[in-house]
Parts: sequence; structure tokens; C-alpha cells
Amino acid sequence: MKAFLKLFPLVAALAIAGCNAGGSPNMPTGTSLQSGSSASAHFVPEWQAKHEARRVCKPLAGGAQCHVLLVTKGVNSSCSPSGGSCGWRPIDLQTRYNLSGSLGKGSGTIVALIELGDLPSAATDLATYRSTFGLGTATFAKYNQDGQQSNYPESCQDFGWCLETDLDIQMVSASCPKCTIYLIEGGNCGGVVCGLEGAEAEAVKLGATILSNSWGCSSFNYGENCGDSNFPSYFNTPGVAYVASSGDSGYPEIEWPAALANVLAVGGTQLALSGSTYSETVWDGAGAGCATTTPKPSWQHDPDCSGKTISDISAEAGCSPGVAEYVTTYGGWTDVCGTSVAAPLTAGIVGLAGNASSLTGGKTFWKLKTRKHKKELHVITSGNDGSCSNYLCQAGLSKKDGGYKTYSGPAGWGTPNGITAY
Repeated sequence: MKAFLKLFPLVAALAIAGCNAGGSPNMPTGTSLQSGSSASAHFVPEWQAKHEARRVCKPLAGGAQCHVLLVTKGVNSSCSPSGGSCGWRPIDLQTRYNLSGSLGKGSGTIVALIELGDLPSAATDLATYRSTFGLGTATFAKYNQDGQQSNYPESCQDFGWCLETDLDIQMVSASCPKCTIYLIEGGNCGGVVCGLEGAEAEAVKLGATILSNSWGCSSFNYGENCGDSNFPSYFNTPGVAYVASSGDSGYPEIEWPAALANVLAVGGTQLALSGSTYSETVWDGAGAGCATTTPKPSWQHDPDCSGKTISDISAEAGCSPGVAEYVTTYGGWTDVCGTSVAAPLTAGIVGLAGNASSLTGGKTFWKLKTRKHKKELHVITSGNDGSCSNYLCQAGLSKKDGGYKTYSGPAGWGTPNGITAY
């Protein structure tokens, strides 16, 4: 990967038409911001402040937005994916996260990606990505939200979600080439995020044990639970690991489903390479903070948040560079970023570890001893995603300066160093 690469993010924002169970409009009535914060004071990340990216998901009424960012500055339309000039390759991610010795694992594990709209080119785009990077042939299937391999919903272009879908299935491939990948395509069925909720439920019925969600409803705009009081019930099946991205607007952004106690909330870092040495810092777009309306999980003991502290863990999400993606809808190879990279990448690593049935949100990581944190994870010690006086937005603080052990909100307890911690 060339040091001069500068690939900047693009957040994809999408929301879904909202109505209650009876079919009538039901917009969320309140917000749930972290302690001591307000929507008017929330941080504006660099990609947004400097107009280095644009949103690709359409802002529909109701609440959800996907978390993929498409680079709009410094993009080379003739980039070389195998040479690294389109963004980070699987080999870069596998090397940094010490996955190479585990890539033969994951066979038979089903990772489901929860998406909106139909992407007809999903299988061929995935095949191009995997053949380019020597990942072998995928075990892949596509379903609608009713579990059918036909009658697919309206086009992903109707939601601006095509980039998201290809990114998710390709990132699972990068971290777990042997995993079985299910693409579950929801549609705009007229209810509060009902297309996503329906896809969530159907993935479990189809036997998926890991569900990856690269989307969320923001506390800044729509309130908790995407405006649906039944929303948490779609993320509590025993034996299923739920993974969700934390968002791309920095501190103090809170997103659902990442804010739910049973969901592993994945934040973001910026990966860098100097010579043969990889390093990471906090990515300033990573959503983080304190979900004050979510009861504090019994396994979280940090001092400055009365609800669920976000995030739990993290992985590459930054945009300088982002990751290489192949997407026919956008003309071929492009580079993307956002916590939509980190969530499916993490879902694949959970697949490698084979422990999905025992994961309850981020409990595993919060209960690790400090010695194991430093050994089994890459602890992130620098960077921030906004302005605060403690670990909720800043990494590397000492206890006297507001730090909490090796934890930070945007990077969680760190990034993978092998699969043992997972």
C-alpha cells in the first residue's frame, strides 16, 4: 500500500418509511443522547467538514441510514486493486489483524448480511473480488426477507444501498473466506424499518448464527430503537451473535441497533502502513458515547456512563486510505470507508473464532483481563472522535486525565490481534 494514498470517506445515509404496527405514521418522539451532550453540539468529522465525501444512501423518512462512505476526493478511476492503490486489500487486513493462520477456519458457519433492496450483481461482484485477491470460490446465497430465492425487493438503487451490500459481503470474505455468506435483502414494506427487521428475523430462521448490520438509527435525528418499541426483540435470539456498526458521525453519536445490550457495537480506526509495519489510530468519524436509555449491562463497569457505553471493539474504518471494493453499479473498483467496513469484517472474525453461540454483545471483551487485552487485541492509544474530557471520545488517556483502563469509545477495547479474544 503506497503511503501517499489519500482516500477519503463517504457516508451513506438511508432511512426507511415509518409506521407503527397498525400501519399508521409513527415517527420517533424523542432522542437519547449520551450524558452531557446535545444534538446541536455533536462533532462534525473531517470527511464531512471538508466536503471530502458524499452520502449515497437516500434520506427516506423513518430512521435508518447505512454507514458506508464513498471517497469523492483523490479517487483514481484506473486504480490497481491487487497493487493496493484502490485501498486496503484482504492481505493487508489479514496481516494487521493476525488472521493468516486462521483463514482455514469458519467452514459451515453462516454469516448473514442485513441489507435493503436487491443487488442483481451481488454474486458476480463477489466473484470478481474474491478471484482478484485469491480468496477462492464463495459459498454464497441470496434471499428476500421472506426466505425466498426469488421475488426480490425493489432495487438497492431505490435506497442508495448497492455500495453497502457489496461492501458487506466482500468484507466477510476478506476476514473469513471459508464462511458461508447469506445476503438477506429487505424491502420498504411500509412499517418502521420493517424491511430490515424482517430480514433480521429471516436470517435467524435460515440458520445464520452471525448477523452483521452496517446501519443504524441515530439519536441525533430519530431517537432510540428506530422509533419501534418492538425493535429490540429482533436482536435477542439466544445463540446468535449480532454485530452492528457504531456510525460515522463521531462523538456523541449513538446508533441503534449498536446501542442494544445484546449487540456487539463495532467502532473504527484508521489503518496505516510504514515500511512493513502497520499501525492504527482512532478514526474521527467513529460513533461513540453513552446510550443513557439503554440499561447499563452488568458486565460494563466504566465510571462515566450510566447506560451502555459504545463501542465494544473496532477495526479499520478510516478513509486515508479506505478499503478496495468491486461494485458494478459504481463502474467497478472503488475505495470506501466508514464503520460499515468494520462491522462485517468483525463478523467474519467471529466466524473464524467459532464462538458465535457464546457471544452476548460485547461482554467477552469487557470481561477480559488487562493483560489479555494487551496480548489478544491491538490497543489503540491515540486519537479522538470529538470533544470530551474522558475515555468516551479519547484514546490513550491516563486514569488521572479521565481514562479508563485501555478503553476508548471510538475504538472500544481495540482491534483484532488474532482470533483468541473473539
